[in-house]
Amino acid sequence: MTDPFFPLDTRLPAMLKSGKRLRGIFNGIASPAIVEMCAYAGFDFMVIDNEHGSASIETTENMLRAARASNLPTLVRCLEHDIARTLDIGAGGLQIPMVSTAAHAAALVQRVKYPLATGAKGLSGQRGSAFSSRAAGYGAFGGPAHSQRSNDGIALVVMIETPEGVANAESIAAVEGVDGVFIGPNDLAHSMGCENRWNEPAVQAAIERTLKAVAAAGKCPGILALSPEDEDKYAAWGARYFASVSTGIITRALKEAAQGSRDKIAY
Repeated sequence: MTDPFFPLDTRLPAMLKSGKRLRGIFNGIASPAIVEMCAYAGFDFMVIDNEHGSASIETTENMLRAARASNLPTLVRCLEHDIARTLDIGAGGLQIPMVSTAAHAAALVQRVKYPLATGAKGLSGQRGSAFSSRAAGYGAFGGPAHSQRSNDGIALVVMIETPEGVANAESIAAVEGVDGVFIGPNDLAHSMGCENRWNEPAVQAAIERTLKAVAAAGKCPGILALSPEDEDKYAAWGARYFASVSTGIITRALKEAAQGSRDKIAY
C-alpha cells in the first residue's frame, strides 16, 4: 500500500523543514465539518485545539479522519496527559503548550518517539506501543514499520509562552526531535504583566528574540499572525509557520453579514 492509504499523515516534519511560509488555522470547534471547510479553503495545515477547545477524544479522532480524507495535514494541541491517546488516534503532529526549558522539550520527545531496536536509525524514545490503534490501522500497519514511520513522520511543536521560555528559546529549539517552536503571544503577554496586549513593545521584543533564536537553531519558528502585515513583520524575524483562529474568522464574517443585513433594512 502507498502512503495516502495510511491513517497516519506523515507530511508535517518535511513541511516544517521546507523553509516555505506555511499558513494554518487553530480550530477549537468540535466539528469534522469545520476541518473539511478549512481544507477546502486552502489552508496548509490545521491545529485541532484541545487545550482550549471542547472536542472529546472520539470527536478528535473523527476530525483527524476528516483531515485525512480532505488531505489537510493536522496537528493536535493537547495537554500532556493526553499525549499517548492523541498519538494513538492518528495525530500527524502534536503542539504542546507551556514549554520553558530544553529539559522539558527533551522529555516530550521521549513521549512522542517509540523505542527502536538496537542499531535502528533515528531517535528512540519511550512511547508505549499498541498496534491495535487507528494510527497503526488497527493492526493492519503495526509492528516495526509503524514504529519507524511514526518516529520519522510525527511532528513535535513546542510552545514558548513565558519569559523563561524566551530566555531558553535557542536551547529548546536545539533539542533533537523538536520540529518547530511556536510562540503563544497571548500567554506570553500575560506572563509579562501586559494582559493580552501582545503588541506592547516589550512583548514584541521578546517575540522577535524568540523567533530569531529558533531560526538560528535551524528549526521552524511559529506565531499567530492575524493580518498580512503581522505575517510580513514576523517573517522578517524568521517566522515561517503562521496561524489564525477559526472562531475569530467565523465571528468576524458573521458580524459583517449581520451588519450588512441591517444596512438594507429601512426603519
